[in-house]
Amino acid sequence: MLLESCPALEAAVDLSDRRWLELLAGFGGAWGIARSGAEGPQAEAAGEAAAASTAPPPALIEAENRQVRFLAARISEALDEAGALEAETAALLEGDETYACLLTVPGIGPRTAAQLAVSVDIGRFPDHDHLASYCGIAPRVRSSGTSVRSVRASRRGDARLKSLLIFSCNSLVRSSGRYGGYYRACRARGMGHGRALKAVARKRLRAIYAVMRDRVPYRE
Repeated sequence: MLLESCPALEAAVDLSDRRWLELLAGFGGAWGIARSGAEGPQAEAAGEAAAASTAPPPALIEAENRQVRFLAARISEALDEAGALEAETAALLEGDETYACLLTVPGIGPRTAAQLAVSVDIGRFPDHDHLASYCGIAPRVRSSGTSVRSVRASRRGDARLKSLLIFSCNSLVRSSGRYGGYYRACRARGMGHGRALKAVARKRLRAIYAVMRDRVPYRE
């Protein structure tokens, strides 16, 4: 909805940031925030987005503000519920050594660590490539005769794990660590964001495999 209403605001908003959600839930979209007199970097970014965009008719602005306020409040509620569930999961797995070690891997939070700890019997996998296939993030090579035609991500594997492993890498793309650097190198080679994210997920899975196999914390 933000993209349709004001692309400049959508590009600036981070819906995982509670400050943004509070601003959106309180005042609505770009023009609602700009008129509110709110202060802070988020409000300033919203004001700049509004100034750089063409404002729709006042009636449409008011309708959009109501919808944005409603949706932002619901997102906040969903995040609260997810946080409560993650806390319960963490309490249940508090004594699990594998779970504790997984939390030391960059970008791995309680949800992804819990899913890995619960659904992956690491002893079944002789190496990280087999684990990557199980998780659905191993590359699939398509060939004809002796020539390789294309390399694509496999569609097989555990769909929930695949989603968690890939999208948890979003927190790494701007980092200064090895995975942030690898992401930027992939983009420099011409990969789009999605392909680069999957490449980072595959690279990080090597560390995840070693951490689960040896039950040791991650080391850079």
